Formats: sequence, structure tokens, C-alpha cells
Amino acid sequence: MKRFISLILSLTFVLVLAGCNNRSMNYIIENEPSVVGVVEEVHDDYVIMYSETAEGYPNGSRWSISLTVESKDSYADPVVGDEIVVYYDGNVMETDPLKVGTVYAITLKTPANRK
Repeated sequence: MKRFISLILSLTFVLVLAGCNNRSMNYIIENEPSVVGVVEEVHDDYVIMYSETAEGYPNGSRWSISLTVESKDSYADPVVGDEIVVYYDGNVMETDPLKVGTVYAITLKTPANRK
């Protein structure tokens, strides 16, 4: 009986841990900090964007944004000129360009003029 209870508790613990990273896009958009900017450069695993409206940076700022994101529903193919919204963990590294900690999701706000 003790083994059965231990097995059930262990299984419950594993399922709870597995569900922790499965945040929906709606949850991320409603609950995580974000920064909006225009993509200036696209590299293999990151983009450089410029944000005029980032809180705490009144004169505008450049950001290095990793394309390794936690949400599989994120915008995965940014191009130069796209206006994107980056949802992240709130940690900003004071480098040049600025870097964020964990990127939860990226959404497309305004697509680049693709003529």
C-alpha cells in the first residue's frame, strides 16, 4: 500500500512539473513583460531590434533577442522591418545591445513592407 501511494505521489509530481512550462500564448501575453520594436538585423539564432518605447529607455534602445523561445506558437520567421512584440522574463542585461533573459514568445505586430 505504501508503494502504491508513493507511486501515485511521484506520478502526480512529475505531471505537475511537466505542466509548468506549457504556458498558453494567451497566458504569456496577459502576464509576462514585453518590449515592442522593429527588426533591424536577422541572424541564425537571434535578431537585433530597435525599440523607441521600451520602459526605462526614453531615448530608444537596441535589443538582441534570441529566437530560441519557449512557446512553440511564436512568430518564428522575422524579417528586417517587422514590428515584433517580445515577451520575456523581465530580466534585461545592460549590454550593447540590450539582451533579455528567457524569451517566452515573439508575436508579429506589424509586418514589414514586403514588395
